[in-house]
Amino acid sequence: MVTPVLPHQNNVQQIGYKLLSMLNFKGKRGEEVARTLISACLWNDSVESKSRAYGVSPQTVRNYVEEQGVEVVEKLLESARKISLKVLKGVKEIDLSIDWTTKTWYGRQVEGLGSSEEGNSWNYATATTKFDGKVLLLAFVTQVNGMTKEEIVKALVEQVVAMGFKIRLITLDAGFYTVDVLNFVSQFKYVIAVPVGDVKVY
Repeated sequence: MVTPVLPHQNNVQQIGYKLLSMLNFKGKRGEEVARTLISACLWNDSVESKSRAYGVSPQTVRNYVEEQGVEVVEKLLESARKISLKVLKGVKEIDLSIDWTTKTWYGRQVEGLGSSEEGNSWNYATATTKFDGKVLLLAFVTQVNGMTKEEIVKALVEQVVAMGFKIRLITLDAGFYTVDVLNFVSQFKYVIAVPVGDVKVY
């Protein structure tokens, strides 16, 4: 989660308050659920441990996340994008980095989203740029079963172009390495990012 204009970025409490204002779960225990999740993330602790401090059960937190999680995360990402666009006001040409993230949980499966042997997962692809030392979110796509990598990349690029930016360079995570994607991004300069430490090539 990028908060590029957050004051006192090294102050965990300030970060927590900023996230709390953005993480909006509906329902009478929504604020306690949000506080539990934020506290667990900021202090690298478990939901079970932090939920007790806010008088909510771990199962209640899981229920809220399963029922409202996708909507809340998308609102959070949208807030981050609005902040990014303010920072980039007046900028016309950008370099773009495309990546994805998978968040796995162990509750019930949500229809349409990915799953694995380890559990169920929300999968987001993002397009970010770097400006003035900050990583800024410009576009995101919720990946659902059946989406091709080309569809994901096209959707992200189309969102960015629709904002009026000219893309100078695209950097792709190695997970997007397909012929169709490379054919599409060949209209730009591009770099394929390969995690060398994980690729066992001799």
